[in-house]
Amino acid sequence: MTIRFILNDRDVAIDRLSPSSTLLDYLRIERRLTGSKEGCAEGDCGACTVLVGRLVRGKLVYETVNACIRFTASLNATHVVTIEHLAAKDGTLHPVQQAMVDLNGSQCGFCTPGIVMSLYALWMENEKPSRRAIEKALQGNLCRCTGYEPIIKAAEAASAHRPDPAFDAIARERDSVMTRLAALKTGETIVVGDETSRAIIPGSVAALAETLSEYRDATIIAGSTDVGLWVTKQMRKLNPMVFINHLEELQTITETDDTFIIGAGVTYSEAPPALAGKIPALASLLDRLGGEQVRNMGTIGGNVANGSPIGDTPPALIALGATLTLQSAEGHRSISLQDYFLDYGKQDRRPGEFVLSITVPKLSEGSRYEVYKISKRREEDISAVCGAFFLKLADDGTAGTIRIAFGGMAGIPKRASRVEAALAGKPWTMETIEAARAAFESDFTPMTDMRATAEYRMLSAKNLLTRFFLETGGERHQLSRFETEEA
Repeated sequence: MTIRFILNDRDVAIDRLSPSSTLLDYLRIERRLTGSKEGCAEGDCGACTVLVGRLVRGKLVYETVNACIRFTASLNATHVVTIEHLAAKDGTLHPVQQAMVDLNGSQCGFCTPGIVMSLYALWMENEKPSRRAIEKALQGNLCRCTGYEPIIKAAEAASAHRPDPAFDAIARERDSVMTRLAALKTGETIVVGDETSRAIIPGSVAALAETLSEYRDATIIAGSTDVGLWVTKQMRKLNPMVFINHLEELQTITETDDTFIIGAGVTYSEAPPALAGKIPALASLLDRLGGEQVRNMGTIGGNVANGSPIGDTPPALIALGATLTLQSAEGHRSISLQDYFLDYGKQDRRPGEFVLSITVPKLSEGSRYEVYKISKRREEDISAVCGAFFLKLADDGTAGTIRIAFGGMAGIPKRASRVEAALAGKPWTMETIEAARAAFESDFTPMTDMRATAEYRMLSAKNLLTRFFLETGGERHQLSRFETEEA
């Protein structure tokens, strides 16, 4: 009945808390660690960035997270590191902090603690980061004052300055922290609170199934990158809350001869290394979801389970022909992913069920697959439109197998079935594409909102089909035709 973790260099035990209490509020209000700031309260600005260390198959891994949307109850058997833990006991700044001072990487200073923590995570993992690696590490941190060039130069300077490892608190304490965290991973189910406010941390997937059998209206919390906003922005009262981010059984990627079986708890940052060589377009998409902090927290299973019409992974997975495995205390069942989404806010998930895994077919020889994300910012932004295309041409050059799915075009992630019908069995030519574009109006009735107008979404979807054609040999086909006509 107690949640236990390490906060900097101290052991923490909590037996009473609101399940929706955020880590940021706990740090600032309960522990008076005010270095972490609240800027947006939605995981967008990075001012609240801290590190959370956890044991992953025997290895201690530290990741940046947004404390403003990370729930305190999700921290059992972790090591939370805040900005206050970086400098030496005598006040000597960490090389990352000193570089920010020396190279004028800070003005007002509000965003600086979060930036330092992001660069510190990079400093620990990458001794000689490229400029691209630095930019990627900073995707989740917004600075209104300085601009990023001094910050990038600070990251480069810090990477060249690596004092005795004993100076760095995490390096110095790593063995001790691993031992302490291992002792906290008991495999027991933890229940904190009462009937009016209860947090449940199941000890295993089997225990999760039993918990959801008893609490059928529970809210499952994986990465909290969406649910966190239900609390901080919508002020929703959630009870009970069941936390699953610690379940390693859900955090595996199994590769077979023709599929990847992705556990529901695999995060956006964990998946790309496994997928990049076999499904590169999907791996590239995951690198554009949120900033590094969001990618370290958000899970593929959570993105699917929520059923958001603007979630990016569902259309990408639907176009690949993915299937979903759902688990409950009664057993498990598998369904086509496209059939999981029924209507806005409604999914084919029965009471007591949860997403166990997603099975994703590998690309077959000769097939083409692309995903296009349209957003106002390239990184750390929600899509206005996300389109995914799978094509395998028949031997005669016609569209043999074609799957097209979109997010942001309807109340659910949805296949463009009439567009597909207009393409199937037809020659893969510009004439076929031009004729099929008209079918989009039969498939979708997009809405106008803050991200895009309905007209913009519709035109973008049509143009993405044309782009996919041009990138699958269409441009060469057109050039050949024009050369023939000129002759």
